[in-house]
Amino acid sequence: MSITDKDLQFREIITKAVCGKGRKFSQVSHTVTPSHAPTSILGAWIINHQYEAAKASDGVEVIGTYDINIWYSYDRNTKTDVAKETVSYVDVIPLSYIDKKHRASTAEVAASATQEPNCVEATVSADGSSVILRVEREFQIEMVAETKVCVLVNPNGCPDFLDKSFDFDGDDLGDYEDLDADLIDEDYN
Repeated sequence: MSITDKDLQFREIITKAVCGKGRKFSQVSHTVTPSHAPTSILGAWIINHQYEAAKASDGVEVIGTYDINIWYSYDRNTKTDVAKETVSYVDVIPLSYIDKKHRASTAEVAASATQEPNCVEATVSADGSSVILRVEREFQIEMVAETKVCVLVNPNGCPDFLDKSFDFDGDDLGDYEDLDADLIDEDYN
């Protein structure tokens, strides 16, 4: 029995789906002025990163904070101290993919840090009074909303698998027992 074009039926279904995606890599510089003029940088860490995502007119805003800790020496490398500073940021991430048919009133956004903020360079400034840090971070965002999808309806209903028998016991290995497992592993390494 064949299905002709006139027998085809379609339905529109309203469902929640990922209707937008985006990603953004950022590289920013921060200047931290410690209580003593630094001689050299012994270490720089970023900790306590917190963020949340909010829908914006031109994409998604990721609003967050993190703490910068700089271990430095001063007084001609005879003493050490740790400078601490909390930094706030707002990254606007555009949606590189968006379903134009989504219902905007149902949109929910989520962000995940694909690269947590990380200090990639810390140097003493030219005047010797502060530390300049270069920080990298990257976010991926998704927008979930209600949208319509079109499905093909089978006029004869769903196929009945109950009267079929399937054998998955593995007794019939066929030609697979002759395969060299080491050869297969080498192809994937």
